[in-house]
Amino acid sequence: MGSTSISCECSNHVILFPFMSKGHTIPLLHLAHLLLRLPHVAVTVFTTPANRPFISNFLVNTTASIVDLPFPENVAGIPLGIESTDKLPSISLYVPLARATKLMQPDFERAVQKMPRVSFLVSDSFLWWTLESATKFGFPRFVFSGMNNYSSCVSWSVGVNRTLVAGPESDDELITVTGFPWIKVTRNDFDPIFKNPEPKGPEFELIMDQVIASSNSHGTIVNSFYGLEPVFVEHLNREAKPKVWCVGPLCLVDPPRVQLQKPTWIQWLDQKLEQGRAVLYIAFGTQAEISPEQLKEISSGLEESNVSFLWVIRKKESELGDGFEERVKDRGLILREWVDQREILLHQSIQGFLSHCGWNSVMESVCAGVPILAWPMMAEQPLNARMVVEEIKVGLRVETCNGSVKGFVKKEGLEKMVKELMDGDKGEEVRKKVKEYAEMANKAMEENTGSSWRSLNMLMSEISNFTPQHMTAEA
Repeated sequence: MGSTSISCECSNHVILFPFMSKGHTIPLLHLAHLLLRLPHVAVTVFTTPANRPFISNFLVNTTASIVDLPFPENVAGIPLGIESTDKLPSISLYVPLARATKLMQPDFERAVQKMPRVSFLVSDSFLWWTLESATKFGFPRFVFSGMNNYSSCVSWSVGVNRTLVAGPESDDELITVTGFPWIKVTRNDFDPIFKNPEPKGPEFELIMDQVIASSNSHGTIVNSFYGLEPVFVEHLNREAKPKVWCVGPLCLVDPPRVQLQKPTWIQWLDQKLEQGRAVLYIAFGTQAEISPEQLKEISSGLEESNVSFLWVIRKKESELGDGFEERVKDRGLILREWVDQREILLHQSIQGFLSHCGWNSVMESVCAGVPILAWPMMAEQPLNARMVVEEIKVGLRVETCNGSVKGFVKKEGLEKMVKELMDGDKGEEVRKKVKEYAEMANKAMEENTGSSWRSLNMLMSEISNFTPQHMTAEA
């Protein structure tokens, strides 16, 4: 285990514990930066040895401390040395990886016991067992939710009214959401576990552990801002528990990094800007698994659209074949490495984002004022896509060949919607709308005056009056 000493001058000591996945980790590291801008706050981040280099790089030039906990060995199905979801051979191994984190609890508690007094813990909702540790030591646990309030509200409404998804004959039949009559969803907007009237098995048991721990935690910290979804923030704070605290968009905490040497892809975007060519950015995250047949339709649709594009693709899906890259080299760039997505979205040449609608990507796109072409793949992404397209109207949706949320996308449908987003009237409408929300997002994060700053200050004030209900003698 490695750590750095914490100054005794700090009156608040906050522990952050992200889940071992880039999409879950990055917003919590932004939160670390935000907390360190407050007076007299110390931050400790827990991670594992394989994830430490990424976290250390993100927190360079800060006073944050980092503590490594050994990741459990001999976990069934997970190769030795793999400590994050983006390295898993298949996302189907997510459940055993998440379950394995419980074995880290003794090491976590030993590390906490040696630390200065902890004011509160913020841990990912997937690390359900950290509530037990926080309760043992007498400090509050806040859940970090990777979901927005809209998706949480819809999921919660469907979860407590299971007849909603049990009723329709078709997985694509529209269902009116209880409490939100203007929102209509389908069974395909949810993971298979939600569709089962009597769910069971390891995945369901893990979800229930997470839900129970979250509902018994002190609060939920959400990477969103009040002005984006006021109806849903208020609904959750009125009808559900614990209280929701919107402290985002967290991607706005740190200014874009100035690099001495521009990456090749930024140089390429600079060229497109000089040529007056608008560029479509394409990325589907690190976890979605795309079939070779679907990749072929994507490449064909992009080629025939005649639109300039920058496509970030995972290495294991990287074979596009047929000389595609050579044919589109003047207007298309394919990347097979980690990139700074925010830096790309902020580039003036980027005028659209073909996205899986992971919440971090949506937030970054909204903050950059870039409209989205929504193509949800998994988890709550279909609900995020509904929010993007139907609720806040900052994007369009790809056309599937059968109209289903999770249907196959043919090259003709993709070409049509890419052109609409980049050059059509509907694309212009959503481009105008997203710029309005970009302005609201920046205002929300204005120091001391923005809604998210005020929310964070109120949270800190509430914590100062916290009285632990349970504490062990050792703690």
